[in-house]
Amino acid sequence: MDSVTSPSIAATAQAPRQFRLLSFSPAQSIAFVLMLAVILLAPTVGYPIFLMKILCLALFACSFNLLGGYGGLISFGHAAYFGLGAYITAWVAKNWGVSPEVAILLGGLTAGGVGTLFGWVAIRRPGMFFPMITLAVGQMVYFFCLQAPFTNGEDGIQKVPRGALFGLFPLDNNLVLYWVIAAIFLAGFLLMHRVVHSPFGQVLKSIRDNEPRAISLGYETAHYKLITTMLATTIAGIAGGSKAIVFGIATLADVGFATSGEALLMTLVGGLGTIFGPVVGATIVASMENFLSPFGAWVTVAQGVIFVVCVLMFRSGLIGELGKKLKISL
Repeated sequence: MDSVTSPSIAATAQAPRQFRLLSFSPAQSIAFVLMLAVILLAPTVGYPIFLMKILCLALFACSFNLLGGYGGLISFGHAAYFGLGAYITAWVAKNWGVSPEVAILLGGLTAGGVGTLFGWVAIRRPGMFFPMITLAVGQMVYFFCLQAPFTNGEDGIQKVPRGALFGLFPLDNNLVLYWVIAAIFLAGFLLMHRVVHSPFGQVLKSIRDNEPRAISLGYETAHYKLITTMLATTIAGIAGGSKAIVFGIATLADVGFATSGEALLMTLVGGLGTIFGPVVGATIVASMENFLSPFGAWVTVAQGVIFVVCVLMFRSGLIGELGKKLKISL
């Protein structure tokens, strides 16, 4: 049995025991502390709305990375779950008057339920069939949101109230809402990190690297893929719901193909299959959109150039290449 054990599992079993902060390696612990310090200090120098957008997109990119970077399941329609989370959150917050944490949770659960349903179909198709099915699903959800009465078509759901957290803390203050969004991001980030570094995550990576070997060891690979899809789509829905609360609107842009492409771009720029890569990628992409907005369509051209450069020169993304040079895992 030892001779055929998956490399991912074997590496974990042979790793020396050492102090770890929240299961982070020493290098990852330093990176996490730096990221936490940036989150805590950012409101003193940045505009809270812009910072919250980065956090929502970072959580969205991390969910894509969980599915594609660790599960080996590249989705071309991941915005379907981000947008569904936004629409459901906006609708229940506006029409039912529920508190924001309940609205976001309902948005995430709805996205996760839909993701599990479509994932059950998609993961049984090998190779390029999975991305193609997710692309089709993304377009189906887009046109559903375009035609469904409750979404208001191209106008979207507007004037979504922020409400009060647990019915006690009004979120009209941008700074108060920032700390709520930061807490949601950190909770999702730490959850995904723990999943990746758990025995479940080690098996998942072994399936990504060599699925036939994992099957030969007796693992039901379809079950692992389905659970990963459910978790990733739920977190994507929570990210979309958080964005809807921040901006007070849910539109077709949240569920469009361009948003799926943005998730792929953020993850590739930062580093597919790295913990901190999607966060860095989301920060870069969101900053470009914000500071280059006066140039109009040239923002898209700049993003395309960055994508090509990363593919040609930084195959592992910025964080992935940095980790290789320093010989550490980030």
